[in-house]
Amino acid sequence: MLTYEDRYHILRETKIAHTVAKRKQDGTRDLDDFGTVPLPEGHRVNLLYTAKNGSFYGLRDMSENYSRLLDAHPAYVDPMELLCGRWRDMLVNYRGDVHYMPAWRKNDPKNAAFLESGATALWSYRWDEERFPYDDLKPLQQKYNISSGIDGDAHFACDYRIGFEKGFPGFLDMINKGRQTHPEKSKFWDAEEKVVLAILRFIDRHIAEIERLLATETRPEIKNSLQDMLTACKNVRSGKPKTFHDACQFTAFFNCAARIYTRDGAGFQLDELLYPYYKRDTEAGILDDDRARFLLANLFLIDPHYYQIAGPDAEGNDTTNRLSYLALEAAAAINISCNLTVRVHEKSDKELLRFAVSCLLQYKNGWPRFCNDDALVKGYMRCGADRKTARDRIAVGCNWMAVPGREFPMNDTVKINVAKVFEVAMEELKGSPAPSVDALFALYEKHLAIAVDTVARGVNHHIDHIADVTPELVMNLMMHHTMEEGEDISRSADLYTIGVDGAGLAVVADSFGALTTRVEEEGVLSWQEVFDALESNFADPRVHAILSSAPRYCQGNTVSDRWAVRLTESWERIVRAQKMPEGRQLLPGWFSWARSIEYGAAVGATPNGRRAHEPISHGANPCPHFRKDGAATAQSNGIASVQCHYGNTAPLQIEFDPHMANDETGVETVLSFILGHFRQGGTLININILDKDTLLEAHADPASHPDLVVRVTGFTAYFLSLSPEFRQLVVDRFLEGL
Repeated sequence: MLTYEDRYHILRETKIAHTVAKRKQDGTRDLDDFGTVPLPEGHRVNLLYTAKNGSFYGLRDMSENYSRLLDAHPAYVDPMELLCGRWRDMLVNYRGDVHYMPAWRKNDPKNAAFLESGATALWSYRWDEERFPYDDLKPLQQKYNISSGIDGDAHFACDYRIGFEKGFPGFLDMINKGRQTHPEKSKFWDAEEKVVLAILRFIDRHIAEIERLLATETRPEIKNSLQDMLTACKNVRSGKPKTFHDACQFTAFFNCAARIYTRDGAGFQLDELLYPYYKRDTEAGILDDDRARFLLANLFLIDPHYYQIAGPDAEGNDTTNRLSYLALEAAAAINISCNLTVRVHEKSDKELLRFAVSCLLQYKNGWPRFCNDDALVKGYMRCGADRKTARDRIAVGCNWMAVPGREFPMNDTVKINVAKVFEVAMEELKGSPAPSVDALFALYEKHLAIAVDTVARGVNHHIDHIADVTPELVMNLMMHHTMEEGEDISRSADLYTIGVDGAGLAVVADSFGALTTRVEEEGVLSWQEVFDALESNFADPRVHAILSSAPRYCQGNTVSDRWAVRLTESWERIVRAQKMPEGRQLLPGWFSWARSIEYGAAVGATPNGRRAHEPISHGANPCPHFRKDGAATAQSNGIASVQCHYGNTAPLQIEFDPHMANDETGVETVLSFILGHFRQGGTLININILDKDTLLEAHADPASHPDLVVRVTGFTAYFLSLSPEFRQLVVDRFLEGL
């Protein structure tokens, strides 16, 4: 008889097999794991392309093509699981960037010429530039290496309470009611109805597949599981979730549906929203902890959405409950890529925190991560939010927060490469008769203000028109006002607090520090020698050695540490001073996501000794080789000093000694580090604990360790899936801290 432990093992092996198969099918991708399964052989989708540029946009085309794509998704039922459903393909990939495109479409003869030319946009496009052009912004976006956010998808969070209260059929009731209230919005209702009906057909195919498997299954324990799975599917097909199993299955289906549309990955406060079902079912004797744990593990297996546990309620009291522990236990049992976040605050349950750290040390898969609720709540209140709203705002992405159901933040889609801004300022300084650090900083701030204004114009362009390009037809179903008013969430949100991330802080801080010490204070180099060195990409090793040995950010109270603080104050002031339409505001933060290689390629040599086109620094982290001793405390202190204090994060990404024991001493050491960083105002911590030999072996031969998981940045991924270039970047960063 198969036990839960047997099934955990089988499911983990299946997950690894899928990871290997996806790499073979799609190549490497520097992205989240996502939980996808490989596309079936011969997979093709006949989509509707109506735009003049060969793409598709708007309510009618998006709903029609989503329906076609979802209908092309075969049912996924694994008898070893208690939940069913997987996603394999994403609608916006069919009009977007080659990096995200299905392999079969990359090989389409129509695309060959574009691929050979090195283009990334193929014969269809993500944004409708014919109707909503932004040619006036492109020169400045390129000049300052800006990720504009225009065409960014689904970086906000649904309110799953709506789904639990309504269920999938309830969405149709909301649509029918909306038709009566707002008949003039018929195109909106038609599109939403088409989407919901497609989701119901998706569920129907799973019901049919379960029934097919039941007809031949002979193992009693598996037959019982399939029957329970069938009951849950029928329950969510016909009404709202009734049980803990139903709520998990509803979540699984909705997450698959949302991912297939536009990559949504924002989860919810898992231990709060699912607890009423858990409590009711355990009291009724139809659920025990073993089964609840297995259901949660299934949910994490289906997709690594960003789920939260613990944290404060509206009055600041801790919300930890039995499900908080079960979520960690479930992640441990399945032991795969996972994106659980523990919310830490003044009244946190210390036993839960110790258990969370123990999981981090024992399983070494980069989970959970930890966010500082106290600092984030206080920061968001500075934007005008009341305390309850600020506490409702949860970490539901790599670095970003959102108020579920109410906020349209565009977070993690908008970035300015400040290393590029610095380079532009340096280039202008060359023409000055009397170059100086002060003059350089003034030029830097001048260009930064232009870059921020360019970002603001792009953000407004996106918000004004995204409903006509990529209406959020799936996520609209669980947002406030959308289904009541017949309006896309981009037009009906209560909150428009747009995160703007700066990337390359350490490069700029170290560059200012090197110029301050080596040129102005010590006089060992002239400005012209610096200009010449940058132009030649450090052809003179003497100049390179002088500049690269200057004091660094995160070494501890250095000139570059002070520059990092000054740059943060400047960044915060300029971003917050940017004028926006009423109701919209920009929130500063430091984060590069996985773009440090991409951004570095756009920047020439810099005065900190970084050579042309090398990666920029990662997020708020220091540059590689900032200290020979790794100095976790110095890094923590440095990153705590560059927080922007408006509810956006500047994460600390750190690697710990893999030989640290998972005992009381080791747990207390790491927990003290986390709490110490948060007491200083830090906002988010991502921790990796990896074995050096394993990492190097996997880098040399990824297939040798197909189960190796790393926290790349805000997300976890299988090391096997990353590109060689990105694996090297990850290795360099890890070895720095080991």
